[in-house]
Amino acid sequence: MSADQVAQIAEELAEADRTHGVIPRITARYPDATVEDSYAIQGVWRDKNLAAGRTIVGRKIGLTSKAMQQATGITEPDYGVMFDDTVYESGADIPVAHFSNVRIEVELAFVLARPLEGPDCTLEDAMAAIDYAVPALEVLNSHIELEGRTIVDTISDNAAYGAMVLGSVRKRPDEIDLRWVPALLSKNGEIEETGVAAGVLGHPATGVAWLANKFHQHGARLEAGEIILAGSFTRPMWVSAGDSVRADYGPMGVIECRFV
Repeated sequence: MSADQVAQIAEELAEADRTHGVIPRITARYPDATVEDSYAIQGVWRDKNLAAGRTIVGRKIGLTSKAMQQATGITEPDYGVMFDDTVYESGADIPVAHFSNVRIEVELAFVLARPLEGPDCTLEDAMAAIDYAVPALEVLNSHIELEGRTIVDTISDNAAYGAMVLGSVRKRPDEIDLRWVPALLSKNGEIEETGVAAGVLGHPATGVAWLANKFHQHGARLEAGEIILAGSFTRPMWVSAGDSVRADYGPMGVIECRFV
């Protein structure tokens, strides 16, 4: 895609974000668009937001589990940025009208104690760089029509990130076997999804190492203090206004929120 085409799509997505709307699939209009094109679109969109005064607090990794890959038909991970005004605490009321195609995913988030960079970052390197893990729900926010979308569409749309809801229980990586963190995801009192964190690439911190290596390809690194949302270990759950959501992570506590 040309620089002008990239800029045009980024502006369409920015407008869709403002109006909570949906745009036609990018890959329907530009069938030869590449993953590199999609990250270029995301980058222009990100820079527009930074210029408007928003602050990046971390990164989300998506499509890291078989459950998510089967749910989307997309078979490789992706990533996006998370801004400071998208972070909620457990118990929050979340305005559903602020998002499009609203779904919830069950994840773990990691806060880095020190920078992490590739090109040969391993799971062990990632674990050594992590300050603590905390349970999190991700609110998906898709501004591109869902039918027929590819990873190019998803990446362009900031990997469908909308918001996250953080729990209060923090665990150092050596305090708990992160692979076995469970989740029971309920909507309005009914369990809809269950899973364990090992569903994310065999270990939920594997994605942190993957992201550090991806960033190295662009001459960047993950910084101390950043929150890394590591990917869902359940399928996405649709939510609407009036729904109450509860995720029970066993030894890592409970997250609750309500969509209004």
